[in-house]
This record gives sequence, C-alpha cells and structure tokens, in this order.
Amino acid sequence: MIETSSGRDRPWMAGHGRPWVTYGLIVSCCLLFVIGPASGLNPGYGTGGRLVEAQSTYFERWGVVPSALWSGAPDQPLAPLTALFVHGNWLHLLGNMLFLYVFGAMTEERMGRVQFAVFYLVTGYLALLGYAAAHADSAQTLVGASGSISGVLGAFLWLFPRARVTSLFPFLFFLPLRFPAWAVLIFWVALQWLAARQADDRPGVAYLAHLVGFTLGFLYAWGRFGRRARVGGAARASEGESQP
Repeated sequence: MIETSSGRDRPWMAGHGRPWVTYGLIVSCCLLFVIGPASGLNPGYGTGGRLVEAQSTYFERWGVVPSALWSGAPDQPLAPLTALFVHGNWLHLLGNMLFLYVFGAMTEERMGRVQFAVFYLVTGYLALLGYAAAHADSAQTLVGASGSISGVLGAFLWLFPRARVTSLFPFLFFLPLRFPAWAVLIFWVALQWLAARQADDRPGVAYLAHLVGFTLGFLYAWGRFGRRARVGGAARASEGESQP
C-alpha cells in the first residue's frame, strides 16, 4: 500500500497539480520493459537461448558498458541516458518504480515539473557516469533507473526529513513499522555503503551508482532550496523493502 497526505495538508504544492513527470517516467519504463526482451512477453524475441541472446544484445545496445563508454565511439555519450529506461527483470523494474512513485511524486510537487525532469535525468546520468569511471575496465552492462531514483531519495531527505515512512521488513515477518524519512533513508544509505565496499566486478547491484546519485540529489536540494524549503511532518509515505 502506498500512502501520502492529501494536497490540503500541503499548501506548498498549490499550483503544481499532479506529478505528471513521475507518472510519465513510470509509464515509459514499464512500457519499454514490456515490449523489450527482458520481460519475456514479446514473442518476437523468441524463447530459450534465442531470448537470452536477445536480452544480452539489448542490454549492451541501450545500457552502459564502462569499458566501451570511454572508447570514444560517437553513440556512447548517450548510453547513460538510455540506460535509465532499461531494466533487467521484473523485480528490478517493480522495485524501482515503487520507490519512484512514493518519493518521486512529492519531490516533483516541491520542485516543479520541468526542474524535476531535468534533475532526474542529470542525476541519473552522472550516477552511471560515476560508476563507469570507478570501473573503467569493466565489461559488465549497467542498466536501470537506480541512479536517478537514488538522487530523488537524496533530495527527499533534505526536503521532507520528518515525513513518516511505513516500511515492511521481511526479517520481522513483514510487520509494518513507521519511522521518520530521515531514519529510513540514512539506514538505506548505510546499507548501500556497506554493500559497495564488498562489491566486485561480477554482475549484481551497482551500489556505487546508488551512493553517487543519492549524494548528488541531497547536495542539489540543499544548494537549490536551502533550509526554508524544508517541509516538516505534514507528509507521509509508505514504501516496500525493494532496492532501487
């Protein structure tokens, strides 16, 4: 369940209307996933080994391969942008879209549509670029909106530090517990940092991209909006435990 306070409780959002950019990003990512080979729903990509080969080719074409990114090929500068709209599997997609829906809508309402759209794309681009720079020799493909969404989380932490977030923890039998957003997000950052220290060059989650995106998002919100833009406890949101 996703829960946010109504617009009547948030006078700062007057005039912004619905978060259409957030909705558009979610629809775009879902549509591209469904028609692509990763979903397994498009019969044009075949089945079995043919499907696996199509998925690999698709990810390499539209994702970021760090070793190729620095090769000087004319199409590579666009790779970190297109990779933001490509996801590896259903869990990857649904986890990212859940986080984007919960935290993106309120952040967009606070920033405004145009500023949020530019912020989302630039933060995600730089997050993937940072990961690629740190793993310049890697041939592993990097896809997903995690860098952008981590940036949204960072901005959310600055803008709504006392918003209430309900989290479901599997190790506590999915018992819903409510915490301030700052506590949940700082805990999330700590997990990313610990995981990034143990990560290697094998396929997996790009924790470093999460950290870069989160840091950029937090610093942008801090520098752009300052203390006067911070909203207290008027808003609350619920989220699952999925990783962005």
